[in-house]
Amino acid sequence: QKLLANLGIVVRAHTVEIAGIAAGPVDPAKLLESEPPTLVGCYDPDASEKMVSEILKSKAEGDSVGGVIEALAMNVPPGLGEPAFDALDGELARAFFAIPAVKGVEFGDGFSASRVRGSQNNDQYGILNGRISALSNHAGGILGGISTGTPITCRVAIKPTPSISRPQKTVDIRGNRDVEIRIPGRHDPCIVPRALPVVEAMMAIVLADHLIRSSLVPPVLRVHVETRKPELET
Repeated sequence: QKLLANLGIVVRAHTVEIAGIAAGPVDPAKLLESEPPTLVGCYDPDASEKMVSEILKSKAEGDSVGGVIEALAMNVPPGLGEPAFDALDGELARAFFAIPAVKGVEFGDGFSASRVRGSQNNDQYGILNGRISALSNHAGGILGGISTGTPITCRVAIKPTPSISRPQKTVDIRGNRDVEIRIPGRHDPCIVPRALPVVEAMMAIVLADHLIRSSLVPPVLRVHVETRKPELET
């Protein structure tokens, strides 16, 4: 994150859903101003209360719940990535799926894009403040595996914690018979808040790697003796 900050790139992640309770939309500018003000890492106070209630309910029942994390990367330069084997969205997805609890990833409008027409889903371009800019961001900042310069937005699905207190069915392979298993000890009823910094870190690592590949960041960084900050060549 410190390396990306030298180029003005900011990566943030926040909770948008837990136990089927969805938070309202958040202005990306708010993500830059402050950390999520709630225990579950969500910017919607009303939704957060309901999320906490569902988490405590599942805990009392010896169960667990999952959720969805939204990750954003702002000020990413256009041109990172490649069309096929080193597609930026493909490598981000691979990094997210390396997190054991992740079961799904979507970029931009994701699966909802399959339910609209091309005229609705296409990101059209125009002149804004004297610059060519996208008038929308349905693609989530990546087209054809390459960054477009608009914010990269993606959502990561986190499954419910598999280790729960409730008895579950399994098989005794020695006796070849059906049995019940109980997992003793302490169990997290929801790991979505714990996954927030992991999702952020994975996104930052992939972006840093592509910045090095594109020569926007030198492979060997010089650090200023006094400030201890990286010196990026211009």
